[in-house]
Amino acid sequence: MGLFITTFAACQSEKLTERKLEADPDPNSPSSMVNIPVDENGKIDLTKVAKIEFDTIVYNFGTVKEGELVKTDFQFTNTGPVALILFDAKSSCGCTVPEIPKEPIPPGERGILGVTFNTASKTGRQSKTVTVTANTVPTHTQIILRGEVTPKLK
Repeated sequence: MGLFITTFAACQSEKLTERKLEADPDPNSPSSMVNIPVDENGKIDLTKVAKIEFDTIVYNFGTVKEGELVKTDFQFTNTGPVALILFDAKSSCGCTVPEIPKEPIPPGERGILGVTFNTASKTGRQSKTVTVTANTVPTHTQIILRGEVTPKLK
């Protein structure tokens, strides 16, 4: 049993060293943005991580008629020390389509995440969530669209 623990600990130590050696020294290179950097103790190094700050995480679209398209832009700032990359954005419903920026957002710069909600066949109070995946800690951030959809007249 002691040999197993020693071997396991040695493998874990190698992984940390290996991960550290693979890191690109340029914190703005694509390879270093994909991996969340760790320090020599294996803890996340927050001084080398992008940070996304949305102007607002909830958009209230008020009351609209069924069948209308609700479009909005969620504006954000990269307040971290390295370029921000949005890898993906998934909505809680197929009726909601997010569009992420294709280019990295440099430190201190602003970006826009567009969202379109199709209200067809959606009536009553609505709340749609979009989960954004980026090179941030945590890696997921949620934004929300809310409002009321009135049925169309028949």
